[in-house]
Amino acid sequence: MSSESAQPVPHAVSRRGLLTGAAAIAGAVAAAPLLAACGSSGSKGPGTTSTGDLNKILPNYIPNTSVKPDVASVIGPHGGISDPLFLSYPSSPVKTVSKVPGSGGNYTTITPLWGSIPPSSGNAYYDAVNKALGATLKMQPSDGNNYDKILPGLFAASKLPDWIQVPGWWDSVLNFGEAVNKFVDLSPYLAGDKVKDYPNLANIPSGAWAAGVWNGKLYGLPVYPSGAVFPGTFFYRKDIFDRLGINADSIKTADDLAALGKELTNANAGQWAFDDLYGNAAGYLGQIFGFPHANASKWTTDSSGKLVHRYETEGIIDALNWEAKLVKAGYVHPDAVAANTQNGKQRFWSGKVCIVADGTGAWDGSDAKSGTAASPSYNRQAFKLITKDGSGTPTIELGNAAGMFAYLNGNLKENQVKELLSIANYLAAPYGSAEWLTVNFGAEGTDYAMQSGNPVLNDKGTKEVATTFQFLVTPVTPTTVKEGFTQVAKDYAAWQGETVKYAVKPMFYGMNVTEPAQYSSIGQPVEDTITDVKLGRKPISALQDAVKTWQSQGGNALRNFYEDVRQKYGDGRS
Repeated sequence: MSSESAQPVPHAVSRRGLLTGAAAIAGAVAAAPLLAACGSSGSKGPGTTSTGDLNKILPNYIPNTSVKPDVASVIGPHGGISDPLFLSYPSSPVKTVSKVPGSGGNYTTITPLWGSIPPSSGNAYYDAVNKALGATLKMQPSDGNNYDKILPGLFAASKLPDWIQVPGWWDSVLNFGEAVNKFVDLSPYLAGDKVKDYPNLANIPSGAWAAGVWNGKLYGLPVYPSGAVFPGTFFYRKDIFDRLGINADSIKTADDLAALGKELTNANAGQWAFDDLYGNAAGYLGQIFGFPHANASKWTTDSSGKLVHRYETEGIIDALNWEAKLVKAGYVHPDAVAANTQNGKQRFWSGKVCIVADGTGAWDGSDAKSGTAASPSYNRQAFKLITKDGSGTPTIELGNAAGMFAYLNGNLKENQVKELLSIANYLAAPYGSAEWLTVNFGAEGTDYAMQSGNPVLNDKGTKEVATTFQFLVTPVTPTTVKEGFTQVAKDYAAWQGETVKYAVKPMFYGMNVTEPAQYSSIGQPVEDTITDVKLGRKPISALQDAVKTWQSQGGNALRNFYEDVRQKYGDGRS
């Protein structure tokens, strides 16, 4: 990495990066959503928390104003908060912790790591952070791709470390609503204004703590929390649009978007307008056609207030018919029609497709590096939000505020819990602080150096520094300049700041709801049929038949299950 293109977080697993991987996490709000029903026997299973109890449990959000970004966050009307923008690391980082947090304790940790495991002995990075902490955290990162196979054995054998990170998408594997009682109830230490004793933890939005609440108690410390992460959006090649004289801001409706098919498709030249715009199982087109589309979002209500699954909405039918027409017209790349997702990103980078659905993590400048994109004028931009017919106000759903949490072993003594929370407060220091530099880079001159205003790992740091301490607790990650692409960072921050104004919470937002296990696979035939319908292989009637089967095989029972949750505990949107 050159000094002219320094990236403040080159080694870390960024929140936006996680969104584009297999372990997708999303969402955020400052206002507290509701947690409810875990377990397989209705809303009385492990995990239930009433709205009133939750409001008493969540730490209050007290923003840290000591670090000034180049562009401040935007707070949306429904709780979403856009990420602040930093164009470079502050030249005089502030100290947010006045004294050494630890008191000499020794603790074990286990965290996942999606990357190379660094050396544990003689690791100057580990030594530097532990020195700053005033305690010894024995870091034991484990292969993230196999983490789900490691966790059950640790829980079953009660061989848990003092501090462990558990990704939320594996809660069901661990029956976490019951397993969580192995950990420390943090409510007496952090609930409400009690979090003031730990100012950097208080700087994490309240909504980011919500999915760490189980059985009426706060257990989890948020890992890679956020202000506002969206399920994804529609990107276009602005350089190609400009060359053809197309103004993306003129696209107001689904028909406007479809009309670009003819303008942008030139099969003889190897260029098509669209990739698969429905995208993943959540359905990117839900933003336009009005059906639930966040990764964890499944339910909405009809005009009578009845719960309706996204499979049952008119919006999904409209969306699939819309995409099938594009396929039939020849406006969708043949590889996308063949359901080939292996080179989907490359199709966009190379200009073989001009419009694509993707997660926001794709918009960080890395795709514009020399050798990745075919054109030196390559310019990725995102469309403004639109509605099906141009009427009304567009909306985009928020996902959960944090998808990973770390927990403290329930066998710890009270003085140890307080020491670890003080350490957590140090680890949660915001971007732009002196502590953040230490946690993420170690000691200056040993593992990193400042270049062009940003910290850059040296050869030693590249081998020793990995995302380890960050998986114990993390502050909100801002938008930063990556690979020197300053304008990309500005564009993304501007889009996010505008889009958060239209962000809404879907039903059961942030709620720890574990569906009955017997219904875990009934949706797959519907998903398979959706793929066939959107690609023109089957008529829409095939979807309607698949949905009827889904209803009879457990879909209607699931509706009753969620209705029970809603009646007793609310729907998570308040």
